Amino acid sequence: MKSTLGTAFSELIVKLESWVSAIIQNIPNLILAIFVMIAAYFMAKYTSKLVKKLVDKRVSQVSISNTIARISAVVVVLTGLFLALGILNLSKMLTSLLAGAGVAGLAVGLALQGTLSNTFAGVVLSFRKKIQIGNWVETNGYSGEIIDINLKDFTLKEADNNMVVIPNKMILENPLKNYSLTTKMRVFLNCGVGYESDLEEVEKLTKETIANTFDQVETIDNVEFYYTEFGDSSINFLCRFWIDAESMLEKLKAKNTAIIEIKKAYDKAGINIPFPIRTLQFDNKLKFDQAPMEQFSNN
Repeated sequence: MKSTLGTAFSELIVKLESWVSAIIQNIPNLILAIFVMIAAYFMAKYTSKLVKKLVDKRVSQVSISNTIARISAVVVVLTGLFLALGILNLSKMLTSLLAGAGVAGLAVGLALQGTLSNTFAGVVLSFRKKIQIGNWVETNGYSGEIIDINLKDFTLKEADNNMVVIPNKMILENPLKNYSLTTKMRVFLNCGVGYESDLEEVEKLTKETIANTFDQVETIDNVEFYYTEFGDSSINFLCRFWIDAESMLEKLKAKNTAIIEIKKAYDKAGINIPFPIRTLQFDNKLKFDQAPMEQFSNN
């Protein structure tokens, strides 16, 4: 028993001596590896700031620039870690780390497939010059002002002040109409006048009213007017004109103003805008046979 303990103790001493000898031999490599890690840390901080400045010039979203800066810092630190492990001759550990990172990355990618797709879509949207915060857009059945674009979702504020949050992936995969890319919008106005109206006078009065109401229209030649059909109670027409606007809210306000002014002009000129009327007639002269009713009441 004593001999066994002595043998084990001697082997332990030999092992510790070999470890101490290996540590002493690798002190220069250890110092160099520590220096590499320290240098990688400070270089990561500098790289993060530099990347953030460069990204801020292209991307208006702070969250996007911060995320890209952090990713660049992580890449620099990981590079320093791999160099340090190589200096310490820990190539097997380095290979194991790479293999483990690959497997872990695959598992995380499968588990967060939807989240990662939204993240990459957010990065792509942030670099699109035709989609900026403050633009008035219409997409996925919603219309409003772009309030925020981040790595997860796309936020719109509708005309009624409701907030709509849409996943970035849906924005990237579906059509998007941006009203803010142009400085002009066309207003469409449908109406009808009575059959007794002077159609030429109606057309002239409508064009003059629009031209006098909106400064950007300038002349009546810039107002389009077309009679479209003989309706049930009116002759219907379509009026179109351009205004200086970049949002649907401005377009709605212009249409509202046009309707008010046209109604005033028609009332002043005595032009009738017909509307459906239902007439109830109570002069029914049909006679009912009273005999069956009396017989029913007697029973």
